Amino acid sequence: MLDVLLSFPLVAAVNAAVSQTPAPLMSAGQETSHIASMASMVGGLIVVLAIIFVLAYIVKRLNLVPSQHSVIKSIAVASMGPKEKVVLIEVNGKQYLLGVTSSQINLIEKLETQVKVESESFAQRLKQAKESQ
Repeated sequence: MLDVLLSFPLVAAVNAAVSQTPAPLMSAGQETSHIASMASMVGGLIVVLAIIFVLAYIVKRLNLVPSQHSVIKSIAVASMGPKEKVVLIEVNGKQYLLGVTSSQINLIEKLETQVKVESESFAQRLKQAKESQ
């Protein structure tokens, strides 16, 4: 126990002496480690930017963010197969039900009464999930 108590002043003296000595110049090994860490950081930045661009492409391709300023609004989409969909669109207040395939688009019906589609925002879904817990 006495040895431990005596070693504390010695450690404090060594720390004080080390903190007062000037830092040595960087050696070649330290310089290459800085270059390696910089290259690692730049590589990570490139990966993050690539992920952002890929996700933006996917969102645009899958039309996950519908445009609200367009004349033609897609109200609902139901997939019927790998390349077939039924799409409900609105043009100038009138709704049309369309059949869409990879080669053509067919008008199924012009709807006389408008269909109201409940659209929940992410905030509403999150609130419901919190309340259910």
